[in-house]
Amino acid sequence: MLNSEFDPAHLRESVFAVPPLARNANGEVCRDENLKIIRFLEDGGVRSLLYGGNALFYHIRLSEFASTLSVLAESTSDETTVVPSIGPAYGLACDQVDVLREFPFATAMLLPSRDVIDQAGCASGVRRLAERLGKPLVLYLKFDQWLDPSLVESLEKDGVISWIKYAVVRDDPADDSYLRSIIDVFPTERIVSGIGEQPAIVHLRDFGITGFTSGCVCVAPARSMEMMHAIHDQQFDEAESIREWFLPLEDLRNQYSPIRVLHHAVEAAGVAKTGSMLPMVSDLDANVIEEIHAAVAKMR
Repeated sequence: MLNSEFDPAHLRESVFAVPPLARNANGEVCRDENLKIIRFLEDGGVRSLLYGGNALFYHIRLSEFASTLSVLAESTSDETTVVPSIGPAYGLACDQVDVLREFPFATAMLLPSRDVIDQAGCASGVRRLAERLGKPLVLYLKFDQWLDPSLVESLEKDGVISWIKYAVVRDDPADDSYLRSIIDVFPTERIVSGIGEQPAIVHLRDFGITGFTSGCVCVAPARSMEMMHAIHDQQFDEAESIREWFLPLEDLRNQYSPIRVLHHAVEAAGVAKTGSMLPMVSDLDANVIEEIHAAVAKMR
């Protein structure tokens, strides 16, 4: 794992993969299968990994947090950035931060929640958690107007934000007043489009955002990296053709569940055995899994 301090240039150099977390039949994190996912991504040129929603860090046990961090840190190359997630509950996040301080991760992402929070309280929580960790955090903006731009600006001035993952879904990604208000108060070179390949061209070309996260990169890392380079080189027709190539799998994710479809897609692609889903997230019907296999087969 890359142990150096966060460098904004990393956000432009690699698609930020958001992989599932493989578990064995007993529900335990499986070192060997996660290593297969990581090696597959690295062989495809990916050098940035974010373990968040797709990895079901929302439901990770505190008792397995340290061992999971060890697996991720020890399985990646010296050139690969790894960002784990904490929260979304404040108390859990505090305990996780105490564990994180024993590891050389450059930052961590606070998972977002809309339950039993308010904007000023959320901003206070981000500030306190970053101070407790001793490092800035990744701010995940997933819901429209979840955090007022003035609060984002205040957090940035206090030096507690590493970078922003912007993932508010729009029918038209070009029509996004919230994103425009965020880039007015926060540097675009530290904002990442957080909804995969589909809005990435618009976000990077029209808003000046620097990079994007992706789940589908875990099925075809080289293609996703090609799309990122095409956007940066202003080869937008080429980028659009790759975006459309990913669309059938993305449509299934949108229709059924981004997390659950990706979980099965990684296994359908022969990358690794991802195992069972954690309780609180149900599995998909057999007919849906067959659709996923069919979509992945067309991508190989």
